[in-house]
Amino acid sequence: MLSAIAATARAQVAPDAAPCALAHAAVFERFISAECSVCWTDGSVPVAPAAAWLLDWIVPSARGDEAALSPAAPDEAAGRARRVLNTVVNDERTLVHRTAARSASALKLTVALGPAFNGYLGVQIDGRGRTPAGSSVWVALVESVPAGTDGTPVPRQLVRTVAGPFLPSELGSGKAWRVLQAMRWPETAKPERLRARAWIERADGHLVAMAGERCTK
Repeated sequence: MLSAIAATARAQVAPDAAPCALAHAAVFERFISAECSVCWTDGSVPVAPAAAWLLDWIVPSARGDEAALSPAAPDEAAGRARRVLNTVVNDERTLVHRTAARSASALKLTVALGPAFNGYLGVQIDGRGRTPAGSSVWVALVESVPAGTDGTPVPRQLVRTVAGPFLPSELGSGKAWRVLQAMRWPETAKPERLRARAWIERADGHLVAMAGERCTK
C-alpha cells in the first residue's frame, strides 16, 4: 500500500504546476463556526496577502451535523483553533490567525499528490532540517473554491480533511524523513479542486514551514 502511495504521488505531472508561496512565507488562517453561514457569504472577510499561504477552517459546533456548514467542517479544525486562537470560534464573525513570515533556513519541506483513485489521494511528504523540540507534521487536502462559487464572494482555500500529527523519528535530528499517507476526500468535495498542503508546527501551534503540491518552486 505504501509503495502504491509513493508511486501515485510521484506521478504528478509538470503541466499542472502553479506558483505557490515559499515554505517560510506568512500563513493566513481564517476560522468560522459551522453555525455561521453568514460568515461564509461575507464579502468583507479579511483577505490574505498575495505572497502568503491561506487556509480556511470551518470549525464543528455543538450541534454537530445539524449546523449549516457541518459537511465542510473537519473534526481537526477544532483542535487547530484551540492551538492558535485565544478565544472561542462562535457563530458571529470570522476569526483570523496570522503566522508571520520567517527567515529562510535550511529546513526543507515538500509535498506531492497522486491522482485520485477510488475515493483516495496518495500524499507523500518529505522533509529535512532540524525543527524545534515537540514539533509535528500535518497534511491537509484543501479545496480551492473560486470567488462567486458555492456561495462565497471571496476565494477560499478550504481545508476538507486533515491527517496528523506525524512524528518522524528524524524530525528533531536534521536528517531526511518521509511520510506516506492515503487520504480519503469528503463526498461533498470536488476532487478536481483538491490540493495538498503540508506543514510543520511547534508544540504551541506556531507554524515553522508549509509546502504545497503542484508548485513551480
